[in-house]
Amino acid sequence: MTQQKYSHYSHILKGQRLPALILDYDLLKKNVEDIIKRADGKKIRLASKSIRSVPILKRLLSDYPEFQGILCFSIEEAVFLAEKGLDDLLVAYPSVQAKVIEPVCNLTKEGKFITLMVDSLEQVQTIQAVAAKKNAVINICFDIDMSMHLPGLNFGVYRSSLRSLKNVLDLFDKIKDFENVKVVGIMGYEAQIAGLGDKIPGNPVKAWIVRLLKKISIPKLRKLRKEVVDSLTERGVSLTIKNGGGTGSLRSTSEDSSVNEIAMGSGLFSPTQFDHYKDFKFNPAMFFALEISRNSEGQVFTANGGGYIASGPVGKEKLPTPYLPEGMSLTANEGAGEVQTPIKISGSDIKLGDPVFFRHSKAGEVCERFNEITLISGNQIVEKVPTYRGEGQCFF
Repeated sequence: MTQQKYSHYSHILKGQRLPALILDYDLLKKNVEDIIKRADGKKIRLASKSIRSVPILKRLLSDYPEFQGILCFSIEEAVFLAEKGLDDLLVAYPSVQAKVIEPVCNLTKEGKFITLMVDSLEQVQTIQAVAAKKNAVINICFDIDMSMHLPGLNFGVYRSSLRSLKNVLDLFDKIKDFENVKVVGIMGYEAQIAGLGDKIPGNPVKAWIVRLLKKISIPKLRKLRKEVVDSLTERGVSLTIKNGGGTGSLRSTSEDSSVNEIAMGSGLFSPTQFDHYKDFKFNPAMFFALEISRNSEGQVFTANGGGYIASGPVGKEKLPTPYLPEGMSLTANEGAGEVQTPIKISGSDIKLGDPVFFRHSKAGEVCERFNEITLISGNQIVEKVPTYRGEGQCFF
């Protein structure tokens, strides 16, 4: 089966320039169907960090009514997307740079719905000052910390300073009379559920501990989220955005009555980061092809490029993973290199000029290394669309 898959993709790419970033749209659609089913009727906000291509964002929003709005990773990116005709843009990460915030004021006055994330008084004060100068009213969203704090362990991510209901209400009381900001939402990203695999190869004890901590964490974060939503609602705040979740927490977040939308994106492309979850497995829809340009010795071949390393704590899991043909492995001494990647290949008739396929550890990040994405469906290339990089954009 894997040999058939390799032959299938190799045939489609015959004569194409390599390296190439590939999106199998048929597999993407299967992932979409599974994601919509798991969301159980909740609105899904697309996480642009995991997609990084305007045409693909537009296609998904157009084809599937369950996808509504975008969770952006920077204010400048939200401005770029708004200028491309997209709307309902929630920015996940705050900034206190006045020049970055100013364009949001102009777009808001033109009728765009852009919401900026905050978790501190200083952030809100900056937005208020900029918006006052521009005679605009900017929507803001409170970012609530969903981590579970244990002695010696932060089970989650260091993100927001709003760790309790008191923290949230204290901030609200300090800004409620600001005339140029409007609280319209809350977001609580349960990273320890959504982004942490609980089916760990070779380490069943760690996997059991992760699953146990997840089980304990879910009711705690639900309680905090409900308290925040109820308390802000009692104070007259109309929360149009009650956001939570991610690819790995679709099921549990969909069951949370305090959430009206789930943010996700990685499951669409299904990078290797999401291979190790106990209760779901999506299809590897995105991968990249490298050209075999040398046969160093015997079964050791060399591909051009390939050093597309994922962010996060340094480890082998952040390397690209050999995908097709079967029987490929990276060399321990060299790994994946910027300009060349040595590969051991057994049981295959690989020759110079042939493609080999790899999967990236994270969705979206690999798009920073390519100008375009080659969309394939059936037995052919149906379209080539630009990434952010292909449109000359680099937001971080």
